[in-house]
Amino acid sequence: MRLSRRPFLAVLVLALVACEQKKPADGAAPHPGGAQASGGPGDRILLGHVGSMTGSEATFGDSSDKGIQLAIEEVNAAGGVKGRQLALKTYDDQGRPEEASVAATRLIVQDRVAVLLGEVASSRSLAMAPIADSKGVPMVTPSSTNPEVTVTRDGKVRPFVFRVCFIDPFQGTVMAKFAHGRGIARVAVLRDIKNAYSVGLADFFLSKFRELGGTVVDDQSYKAGDPDFKAQLTAIKGKNPQAIYVPGYYTDVALIARQARELGMKQPLMGGDGWDSAKLYEIGGKALDGSFFSNHYSPDDPSPRIQEFVTRFKARWGAVPDSLAAQAYDAGRIAADAMTRATDLSGAAIRDALAATKDYPGVTGVITIDAQHNAVKPAVVLEIENNAAKWVATVEPEKPASAAR
Repeated sequence: MRLSRRPFLAVLVLALVACEQKKPADGAAPHPGGAQASGGPGDRILLGHVGSMTGSEATFGDSSDKGIQLAIEEVNAAGGVKGRQLALKTYDDQGRPEEASVAATRLIVQDRVAVLLGEVASSRSLAMAPIADSKGVPMVTPSSTNPEVTVTRDGKVRPFVFRVCFIDPFQGTVMAKFAHGRGIARVAVLRDIKNAYSVGLADFFLSKFRELGGTVVDDQSYKAGDPDFKAQLTAIKGKNPQAIYVPGYYTDVALIARQARELGMKQPLMGGDGWDSAKLYEIGGKALDGSFFSNHYSPDDPSPRIQEFVTRFKARWGAVPDSLAAQAYDAGRIAADAMTRATDLSGAAIRDALAATKDYPGVTGVITIDAQHNAVKPAVVLEIENNAAKWVATVEPEKPASAAR
């Protein structure tokens, strides 16, 4: 289901919020997922998904929704959760944080979901997180990597917000180490200045790259949707970097790659998981050859767990699952696993079970939720050649000093 953009909807949702009794952030107020979750054994347990089903990042929402649907279908085929079937309701946020906020509120207040799934983009998850916390409903983001999604700027862990992906400090470190290991000593950055994901990832990459002894020759910016990047690229070209780090989303990255090649720039581009979309190759084509990006999994990984998932996804949807689909699948399965382990289906009980998740065998890695509600898991580095991304390396997270032998 897609969320209407008509003005009256925002008014309606605000009215619903005003009428709803305020719930403390510790989850003590009763919100067992609404009538669907609190009724008899025959009732369904409703999960809510907020995603960009339309807009410039529509492939993110579509892939995520398909991953969640597959997870729910498999859980239901195995008997469901506590003897009851799961159901999914999805709202489209059109790639806009304000719409994500409205959709999250509607799912919690009106539809009374047991768990909120989403968003992919950090800026939209940041709009949803305070709502989940204030209403005491667990939220699991499949793919938002900005640290502030789960931990506020002043260092407070959001009590009801979790993620099943790694975070930008790790992702940025992975690519900085990868660049350094390939002998790259001079880089430039081109970041989306209005995107929390892009800005944060650039900062973490640069911090680690400088720590390793590298030099940052230029740091340029753009805004998502800009059609022309040649002024920034010309400035970067004049500084002669060995590589350009572009931690943006696939539509902009593809255009940046094409325009860089038109200017005669041959440096490899490097980026993060926001590149992962078939549209990247459709738009960028050969201009992307020789570029690298960090990601959460590769469908080429020979692991039986991954290959079995790829086979099931292809049978259901007729396509190879990208990382967004894989992470959303993991989010759906981990949410179901937590509900199964929870003492009941109240928000607080599900939250506690999510926080206790340890060594879950996900398709994007073995996942443990840490004290900051982040997933501890590996990353992969992929190289683009001939309109396809091929696995280059897997990078495991560093173990805490206390865990070292």
